Amino acid sequence: MKFNGWILSFLLLICSDVLAKLPEQSAVPGGVVILPVGSIEETKPDVRFEDKPVMVVKADGLWQAVVGVPLSAKAGTLRIVVKRGEEKSTQLFSIKDKQYPTQYITVKDKRKVNPNSLDMKRINQESSRIQQALTAWTDTDSETVNFIWPVKGRVSGLFGRRRVFNGEPRKPHSGMDIAAKTGTPIQAPASGIVRGIGNYFFNGNTVFIDHGQGLITMFCHLNRIDVKDGQAVNQGDIIGTVGATGRVTGPHLHLGVSLNDERVEPRLFFPPESELK
Repeated sequence: MKFNGWILSFLLLICSDVLAKLPEQSAVPGGVVILPVGSIEETKPDVRFEDKPVMVVKADGLWQAVVGVPLSAKAGTLRIVVKRGEEKSTQLFSIKDKQYPTQYITVKDKRKVNPNSLDMKRINQESSRIQQALTAWTDTDSETVNFIWPVKGRVSGLFGRRRVFNGEPRKPHSGMDIAAKTGTPIQAPASGIVRGIGNYFFNGNTVFIDHGQGLITMFCHLNRIDVKDGQAVNQGDIIGTVGATGRVTGPHLHLGVSLNDERVEPRLFFPPESELK
């Protein structure tokens, strides 16, 4: 009976204001799945997905696990591990397949497609710094994800697209691109802590913001960075300006969202795209 109560409450969430403040669900590779993992009358559980900690928030009388699905995931059944004290259980969920389109891009700087040995040394060093930022974990009691768009502009690159640079296949696009003029101010989408800044070979000038419980936003190709590592920011604070640094074909903001160290569809966390224009 207790389990049935959870399911009923979870279904009611679909029509509630609370769910509107959580990410939109999309049970596909690169999506987000929200799973009830107990009543808030019980202690907050520790939830893991592929041995990585998962965001758990309060919503409509339940603890809800907010799980980022890997972009590389195959259609089928996945599982989370829920631990409360000495009790441990497994909860299954299913994802459907999604075929992302292919995008063909011409980059004038050929080293940005085929780096030389010195470039690769730099890239490898930067990878560990980027990974450190994306795996940051800060325990918070935040219950909602109420993001605002960091800039207004035209969406020039969609998340998940398989990209081909100068005729050579590369990794899928792990964020979304918003075209805007160089110097356009970029706002923090929500409060958080800056967990890394720097100039990277591919990403150019970049800022990472830790919003708590494994939710990280990433802002790339900036012209200027206006925050420092470790700085607390509030929603709407200016963190930098749009630019064309790194591997780009023109000025734009690459906006990335990482959840439990998985890059997921940014649009699931933001208001309707009509607000971008």
